[in-house]
Amino acid sequence: MKKLTALLASAALTLSLSGTGQAVANTLPSTINWTIPFGVGGGTDVWARFVSPHLDKYLTDSPTLVIKNVPGGGSITGTNLFYNRARSDGSDIIGTSASTLYPYMLGDQRVRYDFNKWTAILASPTGGVVYIQPDLGVKGAADLAKLKDTPMPFAAQGPTQLELPVMMALDMLGFNLKPVFGMKSRGEGRLAFERGEARVDFQTTSAYLASVKDLEQQGKAVPLFSLGILNGDGKVVRDPAFPDIPTFQEVYKEYKGEEPSGPEYEVYFKFFAAGFAFQKVLFIPTDVPAAVYDSYISAVEKMVKDPDFNKEAVEQIGPYENITGRAAEQYISDAVNMSPERQQWVKNWLQTKFNVSVN
Repeated sequence: MKKLTALLASAALTLSLSGTGQAVANTLPSTINWTIPFGVGGGTDVWARFVSPHLDKYLTDSPTLVIKNVPGGGSITGTNLFYNRARSDGSDIIGTSASTLYPYMLGDQRVRYDFNKWTAILASPTGGVVYIQPDLGVKGAADLAKLKDTPMPFAAQGPTQLELPVMMALDMLGFNLKPVFGMKSRGEGRLAFERGEARVDFQTTSAYLASVKDLEQQGKAVPLFSLGILNGDGKVVRDPAFPDIPTFQEVYKEYKGEEPSGPEYEVYFKFFAAGFAFQKVLFIPTDVPAAVYDSYISAVEKMVKDPDFNKEAVEQIGPYENITGRAAEQYISDAVNMSPERQQWVKNWLQTKFNVSVN
């Protein structure tokens, strides 16, 4: 992966050359439709409704931002509709999540959209924590051998949803994972854990802090590892939201005596980056006029520097840095484009491990 520092430097140069710091004319329509291909109240919907008023504050002449929820098909339905209908005058934008990126990366035949036709202008990262039942007697990497051959039910939404890299991480640690697919949300997975039906679970940062931290403090959940975050050199480091919880890479190294490597880790890292380092992404069609692009970039650049936005962002999505402009565009492009070999590797892995076919 290209280093973040190089990307950011390149992005800064590009922005400087394009003159986005200059005043721009009123080029945006009076109404902007923001498609969210998920239902109301889900994580992506909550993120969009948090970002919307802050973004509107900096858009030229404050157009009306209308969030349109188009759920279905794990976000594929609404995203396909956006791809077919979005106008290129700046009046249509879309917010996506890992559930939108993963099917594309896997070559799912239901996908009709093409990320090469859209430009990412804002990417919001998140973290995640994997935790297990306390009666397993595992406190960390040194105890993982106790779980050998122990069936580990895991309540998941689907094989190509946000849980995919988590399942890969647990597989690399030797878990006898028994996923039960069909949960409508990660919240349902947590409830299955609380009822004792699942023995392992994970939640993203905001959900963990809101709903699992209390379980941890009551001795009803044991955090095993965090997924970590990418630093400026593109390396995984401890999540600032969970500085006391080791990363997956740390746990793996302590348990296995070596750094994680090989095809499974390479594919894991790809999905981790796409699903967590750039978890929520705001796209505009690539063929919008240059002035419209500049208007959006100017707005998101100002928004992420706004102290009010940053204060609320810590509460809403965690202590993470939002990525904007050319850097976001380059990162997303690197993350979502899979080689045919890696794509086939994942399909074979899902078929072999869980008897799941992805076509």
